[in-house]
Amino acid sequence: MFPETAQCLKAAAPLFSQTVLLKDLSRLSTHGGGSHLQARRHLSISRCLASKARPVCPPRERVEIPGLERVTYGEKMHYVPGLSKPFQPQWERSYKDPGHYRSPPAHEMPLFKDRSCFVFNQRTSALEGVLQALWLTKTKLIPSLPPQLLSLSENPANQIPDQDERVQNAIKHARFWDTTEERPGKERYSNTMMVNLLHLCATLQTSHPAIGRRIQAEKCSLATTWTRGEDLFQIRGQNALLHTCMDPLPEVSGKQEVSDTADHVLETFYPVSPTINLQKVNVYKEEINCSGFRDDYPYPHAHTLFFLEGADANCKLRPDQFRAKMLMFTFGSALVRAHKLYGPQRVLDRPVTVQAVGTNGRIFQFMVFQLNTTDLSGDDGIKNQVWLDEDVELYDFAKVRPFILRKQVKVPAGLAGYKPEAFSKFLSLYLHGAV
Repeated sequence: MFPETAQCLKAAAPLFSQTVLLKDLSRLSTHGGGSHLQARRHLSISRCLASKARPVCPPRERVEIPGLERVTYGEKMHYVPGLSKPFQPQWERSYKDPGHYRSPPAHEMPLFKDRSCFVFNQRTSALEGVLQALWLTKTKLIPSLPPQLLSLSENPANQIPDQDERVQNAIKHARFWDTTEERPGKERYSNTMMVNLLHLCATLQTSHPAIGRRIQAEKCSLATTWTRGEDLFQIRGQNALLHTCMDPLPEVSGKQEVSDTADHVLETFYPVSPTINLQKVNVYKEEINCSGFRDDYPYPHAHTLFFLEGADANCKLRPDQFRAKMLMFTFGSALVRAHKLYGPQRVLDRPVTVQAVGTNGRIFQFMVFQLNTTDLSGDDGIKNQVWLDEDVELYDFAKVRPFILRKQVKVPAGLAGYKPEAFSKFLSLYLHGAV
């Protein structure tokens, strides 16, 4: 009997019944024959009864001895015991075949650089969340939306007729009426709800003609570069849904408030490195600044970026990491526009403002970002500003069937707990720049 198998069975003996253990021992005994030993899965124990596969050995280095010729079976055209294997050089095609392309080593690529670059993309999960994003973008956080922005939806002239009823119908359409499934997936109903709310806000175009100077764009690529301290950073990725307009958004804070940001001290998270969880690359374009549109695009100014929490099934982000992604891509859109408008200018004469809205179908994240400076190398001087209103619930429950506990209906079927304040904030961001 194998000693390792015996020790493993002794350790797992309390987990097996006596009958099963005797059968295994008789099968593995010397009289039962070792030929019956097979790899078996025992889910009750953490160690398998079969030996592990041998690791793959790296290829041996070929040694060429001057004056000696290797005797191979290449001329025989078949394997011959005692003769060495012939060496076949790699066959190079005389044409380009994309299906069999082999990229050269990184150090041989024309875009290779000795200085590393840290990339933030759509699947980056920042360990410190919003705090890390604030340090990377040199931004001051204000934990609420600007009051002058929230007042836009309080004016009855800016509200939609039968607003609450139509918003609730939009929610019911996304949760109940859009599919025949008993419980639609989050990816489906969150996207449907975002489209319904945008369509509902667009009905105000008759009273606000400036809304007609906007357009929606999907999957537009974004790439920008900046230096923070001694490190080089880039943002690369695609925006799921982007509102662009002909006219830029007005700045939220005045010159005095922008000047006061110089006294703000950025919060650090030492000993954690600010570059943690960012992709480190050495093959990149050093001066890249792309908004995804041509220079003659008639809608060059980014208005609002819309993010869906469950859009990528292969990447699940926690709420804090999701807000960090919103902040980074909003900052990237503003930085690209600032470089195109002002070039190498450090402190901007007119700040660039970009908004962002994120949701998982029930909870909304609202953000307004104002880029005041592109001098991000040091911690002193003018800071950028971001207004963040997080975890705003649009409703409490949307149940296809009632939730019954101990013969009592705890949550009725249908939409329950609708909160109109969430849509008022959504409408305020939509009307910003059109009133």
